[in-house]
Amino acid sequence: MPSMAVTLAGVELSGPLVAAAGAAGCGPEVLDAVPAGTLGAITTKSITPEPRDGHPPWRMVEVRTGMLNAIGLANPGLDRFMTEVVPHLSGGPAFIGSMAGHTVEDYVTVAQAFNAVPALPLVEANLSCPNTSTGRQFTDDPELMKEAVSAIKSVLPDTPLIVKVPLEMTPGFPIAMAAVEAGADALTMINTVPAMAIDVESRCARLSNTTGGLSGPAVHHLAVRMIAGVRAELGEANRVPIIGLGGVLRWQDAAELVLAGASAVGLATALFVDPRLATRIQRGLGRWVRRQGAAGLSELIGGMRTEPVVPG
Repeated sequence: MPSMAVTLAGVELSGPLVAAAGAAGCGPEVLDAVPAGTLGAITTKSITPEPRDGHPPWRMVEVRTGMLNAIGLANPGLDRFMTEVVPHLSGGPAFIGSMAGHTVEDYVTVAQAFNAVPALPLVEANLSCPNTSTGRQFTDDPELMKEAVSAIKSVLPDTPLIVKVPLEMTPGFPIAMAAVEAGADALTMINTVPAMAIDVESRCARLSNTTGGLSGPAVHHLAVRMIAGVRAELGEANRVPIIGLGGVLRWQDAAELVLAGASAVGLATALFVDPRLATRIQRGLGRWVRRQGAAGLSELIGGMRTEPVVPG
């Protein structure tokens, strides 16, 4: 069997699959539903300095093309996370500490606490959540992104920083590039896409927050395109790793993200649909790597061919 191990910002993962923030509870509880050895890493809920109840129901609805959510960053807050969750983050997959906030100072506060936790070898700054009260305040302008990433990075002397960025349609991907220029050690892309659903009988929005973030199959090929574009923009000299995230429900979806340039593959909607999909995706990826004649998955990262497809 080929090696499925990958390296993410200097941290060795046993496999490429990463449970995305918000899809695995605070973190360790997802292991009750996903067999050991399936996930290479688990991302915690996005933790804020203060506890958050999030938005009232309905805050998650199924749509034909995937899922809409407006959870509102519900989490126990930094103090409870450190005392009640961190002691259980050991063994098995690596844990990625996700952080969120309304201000740069919020992120800095959480980052300082996370930097001192050996069980969190990586941290992720969720700077692009579309369903908080203040919206995407750090991803509307490259300079704001640089300011936020620089401040967070300054208090993480020992821990690599992953920055979660939104879908970008602008040529050159200025927000993602700004994060890298400011010191991001890795990128997660893409976050959910702002969207809305309306109940036609009541004429009311289906989410209590009115709008939320769209995930699932509808965003998959948008993620493929952005990952490939950012990888090309970075060039061969800059090997900042990418966690590809967006509508992965089958192993083929994961393989597309890898070929586009993702070093690891995030799972979010899939874990809500059926946690067993993670095992099927992992097995399918392993068989694909073997058919490709590669010694390991890492050989196929960014391996998309440029010649046209030959019909047949």
